[in-house]
Amino acid sequence: METIRFEDSGLDERIIRAVKEMGFESMSPIQQQAIPAVLQGKDIIGQAQTGTGKTAAFGIPVLQMIEPHVKGVQCIVLCPTRELAIQAADEIRKYAKYMHGIKVLPIYGGQDINRQIRSLASNVQIVVGTPGRVMDHMRRHTLKLKNIKIMVLDEADEMLNMGFREDIETILEGVNTEHQTVLFSATMPQAILDITSQYQKADATHIQIQKKELTVPLVKQYYYEVKRENKEEVTARLLDYYNPRQTLIFCNTKKMVDDLSEKLKGRGYFAEGLHGDLSQAQRDKVMNGFRSGTTEILIATDVAARGIDVDDVEAVINYDVPQDIEYYVHRIGRTGRAGRSGRSFTLVVGREIYKIREIERTCNTKIKAKRVPSGADVTAAKSEKILNEILTVYKEQDLSKMLPIIEAKLNDEDCTAMELCAAFLKQQMGEDAKDIPTEDYFAERKRIKMEERRGRRERVERYRSERDGRRRRDDRDNKRSIKPSEKDIRRDGSVKERKGKFHFDKNEKPDRREYSKESFQKVKTLPQKKEKKQDKKPESKISMKEYSKRFKF
Repeated sequence: METIRFEDSGLDERIIRAVKEMGFESMSPIQQQAIPAVLQGKDIIGQAQTGTGKTAAFGIPVLQMIEPHVKGVQCIVLCPTRELAIQAADEIRKYAKYMHGIKVLPIYGGQDINRQIRSLASNVQIVVGTPGRVMDHMRRHTLKLKNIKIMVLDEADEMLNMGFREDIETILEGVNTEHQTVLFSATMPQAILDITSQYQKADATHIQIQKKELTVPLVKQYYYEVKRENKEEVTARLLDYYNPRQTLIFCNTKKMVDDLSEKLKGRGYFAEGLHGDLSQAQRDKVMNGFRSGTTEILIATDVAARGIDVDDVEAVINYDVPQDIEYYVHRIGRTGRAGRSGRSFTLVVGREIYKIREIERTCNTKIKAKRVPSGADVTAAKSEKILNEILTVYKEQDLSKMLPIIEAKLNDEDCTAMELCAAFLKQQMGEDAKDIPTEDYFAERKRIKMEERRGRRERVERYRSERDGRRRRDDRDNKRSIKPSEKDIRRDGSVKERKGKFHFDKNEKPDRREYSKESFQKVKTLPQKKEKKQDKKPESKISMKEYSKRFKF
């Protein structure tokens, strides 16, 4: 299949501009097939694995179809988890960066619903949410469905696995307007096919992307959780601590490539940037410098790095987490070639950690979490490097001419040879590395994991309660939770039926719907409490009032 560039796709220029800033120049296979079909108004059944660019496949055409001047929600995207809902909403917002007036809102359980209600009232066009919370807003009538143009089911198989089928069907049935239904799923079990046949048009377009086997090379993979404002400092710290001979740094945008290369040059590193805006002569100059070793650090976008073939790359740094899993595999494959050892480091900000988990699952690999080297660690590493270089000179070169110079200097100055060596080492090392706050990252990770577990429990409990409550919900208004009183029991012992049915407390015993004469007679014959002789009264029949009181009807 011929690759289509975004510039040649005929999409809105504002979308193309945003996409290029994100570092994408060409469409993925799923995007090439899905985007035109959605824009034509067709229902879509898309079968593709995670990490193939599905969010852009539906997010971009949805943005092009949205009418900002029309009030009300025009698109609902259903996701299985709140993490995926947040991730999808963030990505769609990036595509809509230059499309003023378009609002994207994630809604999910665990967040204040009143805040969501206020946000929904502020002319939101695209809602990305979990089925349970979307249903909550539908019941409250805070999510209006009259202007819905398109419904998107993302990771549909996962939603079914989590028990959301009834919720999905309820939501789809609640959208009475004429609309498109776009469904994406990694697998196509019978339950998915049932949904497509019931809620999609007969001429729905089926798109299937063959799964690529993504094999991760034998590279030591690490990630660091950092704050966005500390990414430059952490990058410099990794370069100083590990001291790789040649390093490839990947950024998602051309602007970031230019900014980072200038900042690293300002710190004294031999760094150059490489991206699509450079002329061929400039590209050749940069690459020649990197191959010869004159340039130690090459900073590039994914597209620009496609032609790079250098065997001596010791480390790859993902300054930005790649948008596509395939890009991650290609990136780290630049190191560890020809039997050499290699390392990859990925800087993770906030919820990008879920992308790391996604890469691990898809590629069946392990990316280890590491703490950013402290200032003391970096200082020790730099001093060790310099001392090793000095020792190499000591062992391999003739120092006889240098010794008289050192001896004369020691005689002129009031210092020892040890102090002179320490001053030289300090000069070579430069300023000490400043400490940056890293200890909170792992605590934050622990907190997020606890939230994940709690969120899963909540989803399961919510589904079970809604499943059980759905059977009772329609009858609730017609039932009255009352206990039969004296006037409800006839003289023969039977219960007089009122309008509607009785609703008995399940904790009450006996739990009977009907009271026959025989059962009533049995109760009368139950042994009575022994009474004191002096208080003994003639035996009398038990009254209805006493009976009700005694047995708590």
